[in-house]
Amino acid sequence: MDHEDRIALFLDYENLALGARDNLGGMAFDFRPIADALAERGRVVVRRAYADWSYFDEDRRMLTRSHVELIEMPQRMGTSRKNAADIKMTVDALELAFERDYISTFVICTGDSDFTPLVHKLRELNKRVIGVGVERSTSALLPPACDEFLYYDRLEGVDVPVSRTRRGRPARGTGSDPQPAGEPTAAEPTAAEPTAAEPTVREPAVEVPAVREPVAEDPVREADPLTVVVAQTVAGLQGSSGGVVTASTLKRTLLRKDPTFSESDHGFRTFGELLRHLAARNVIELAEGPAKGDPEVSLPEHGDREVAFGLLRSVVQDTAGSDGAVALSGLKNQLRRVRPDFSEKALGYRGFLQFCRAAATSGVVNLRWSAEADDYLLTVEAR
Repeated sequence: MDHEDRIALFLDYENLALGARDNLGGMAFDFRPIADALAERGRVVVRRAYADWSYFDEDRRMLTRSHVELIEMPQRMGTSRKNAADIKMTVDALELAFERDYISTFVICTGDSDFTPLVHKLRELNKRVIGVGVERSTSALLPPACDEFLYYDRLEGVDVPVSRTRRGRPARGTGSDPQPAGEPTAAEPTAAEPTAAEPTVREPAVEVPAVREPVAEDPVREADPLTVVVAQTVAGLQGSSGGVVTASTLKRTLLRKDPTFSESDHGFRTFGELLRHLAARNVIELAEGPAKGDPEVSLPEHGDREVAFGLLRSVVQDTAGSDGAVALSGLKNQLRRVRPDFSEKALGYRGFLQFCRAAATSGVVNLRWSAEADDYLLTVEAR
């Protein structure tokens, strides 16, 4: 485990909680999606949250259950509560950076640009810095300063209310899926899966040319919970590390996400047996790893993904209007009318928009933003 990143997590809690409430349709802040995202990046050894906790009684209990140390910053007459919390959080982060050499990564959860100097100083001290903030309430100055920036409302497990249409801030310098400045976002309604609202991001109208490819005709696999969690975890590890994902790394990450995880709960005697079962179902692929008995785990490059792309293409062809285009909103429901077991998450994609982008990159469909429709439009070129 010596090669793993040790992570120190600092939450400007008032900024996150109020940002979620004011910009995400009044939704309550949930710490778990952040914990899951960081579990894919390393071992979190410090968790601290700063706020006047008399204003966040329910949140305090939620954070305590997640083993977050609560730093009390009481509001006093004639003083600035905000500045007091910012200064305390900055001092604690720098103190830890100097005293704990084994901590390699600092996670600063805030959208406040006042923390930009702290980020610069931590990076100057050879620390990796990951920022986390609510997209609309995050200053445009903060993401470019970080090594990686995660928008809270894009994290897996954050269910943004379907009726909420969000106007996004620039996502310059983010660690994943950067967008041009001033892009709006929209949530995709999905009646079949009401809690899986997919954030969409406005982009200039750029089409990806279609490429002729054979489409397999095998059915899409059933998206059981085990398939989803393993596929998403492997995809997250591949995206965050960019290196080889071994079985031992995958098992440690699953345990960080859910310390109660056990392959025996799913009917397997060993973790290797579970992996072989998933490989036989084409959920993952196994290859010889760097050490004996610790195989490399990856997502299939073809197989079920190509089946799902073929399904998307056929549905777009069958439901296109007079202009030959189909809006992204509601398209997932159309796919599920044809294949009720369809799930982009079982293929390792965090959302339906990401799945459609992958299909466009592969040339299966064309994807472009339409300002007139205020939505993405998908088209298929004749073959």
